[in-house]
Amino acid sequence: MTGGLLLFEDRHWSDLRPLTDLLPVPALAFGGSTVAERWLDAASPVPGAGLLAIEAREVAIEAWREAPRPKAPASRADGETLAVNAAALPGAWVSRGWEAGPRTLWLAGGRIAGARLPFEVAARGLGQGARFESFLAGLGLTTVEVEARFLSRPWDLFESNLAALAEDLEGLEPKVEGELHRLAAVYQPDRVALAPGSRIDAYAVLDAREGPIRIGSGAAVLSHTVVVGPCAVGAGARLLGGVIGRSTIGPGCRIAGEVDSCVWQGWSNKSHHGFVGHSVVGEWVNLGALTTTSDLKNTYGPVRVRVGREELDTGLFKVGSFVGAHVKTGIGTLLPTGASIGTGSNLFGGGRYVPRHVPTFGWWDGEVMREHGLERFLETARMAMARRERPLRPADEVALRALHQDTQAERRSLAETAVRPA
Repeated sequence: MTGGLLLFEDRHWSDLRPLTDLLPVPALAFGGSTVAERWLDAASPVPGAGLLAIEAREVAIEAWREAPRPKAPASRADGETLAVNAAALPGAWVSRGWEAGPRTLWLAGGRIAGARLPFEVAARGLGQGARFESFLAGLGLTTVEVEARFLSRPWDLFESNLAALAEDLEGLEPKVEGELHRLAAVYQPDRVALAPGSRIDAYAVLDAREGPIRIGSGAAVLSHTVVVGPCAVGAGARLLGGVIGRSTIGPGCRIAGEVDSCVWQGWSNKSHHGFVGHSVVGEWVNLGALTTTSDLKNTYGPVRVRVGREELDTGLFKVGSFVGAHVKTGIGTLLPTGASIGTGSNLFGGGRYVPRHVPTFGWWDGEVMREHGLERFLETARMAMARRERPLRPADEVALRALHQDTQAERRSLAETAVRPA
């Protein structure tokens, strides 16, 4: 018997900013669902491994609305717990680590990937939050080397997403429980699933020849939209025309134009034409008409991306933008290759490239970078979220105010700085 599955976020969460500014790593959209949901599916072969707890930053956990509910703690003190780093990708290494025996700590390249420990020991760490990694490290467990891979940098989310989609949608039961118009075209219908309440309009195309397609409950694919698999479209999302493929589209999104190889957290909008490729977009983003990302340098060389205070070589030739939550762009906004756009930014001055790094709560008018005032930002966030019947909650405001406070130094370094086009 096990004491359940325990997911924890380690200290490297900041290496995934701006995507983790407001949400913990387990909440990130990835593959066919979220990081947490994928771990719940992956742990199912371990007997009794329902969710025991998620340990992460308290402010981020409170801001996560759709966090899965933990089960009641196991009553038997002799049960065992599977504790895994949420940033690690599920794989055969979990079984190998488990088979190494009880009271083992699993390391991959010096980073804690997981552990097998008695439930009574794991229970002592419940409520540790961001300190759970240190709690594990201090237990004196026998260390075991495993070959785990991690979501270590923002670009890992889209680079690994195609494989995750293929894995999550493999064996998809082809069901048409939604409304499929007789004039819609479906290539390889045996790889397409439409959830109850979904809708595919006339002259829409679902092309599953390159991978499966799953359309979530209440989602709609409007006329003149081509969906290319593998692709997972979340509940209540609306695809409004264009070519959208090889992507994870979170719940409640409104997407149009050309989208390729992207991950969209929920409740974001791109309702007009423009290209977004090899990018990751946070919650509550609104990309104005003709907002376009560059995902390939003219030199065809590898792309560098700002992470924290460093510019890192991704080793990839196709990298678009990493857009934090609540970012707004005006019409004609151009995002350069490898752009990192901080949470809460407001970008306008269309027709010119945005700087490759925009700090949190940046206000860029095409010439000068200033600070997006917090109260002004919160007023806009309240209006935008209320329009989607998901009002800004006290926990959301606490997370936003804390982020604004924690990132003041970064903004001061760029305050009133004239910025040349990238």
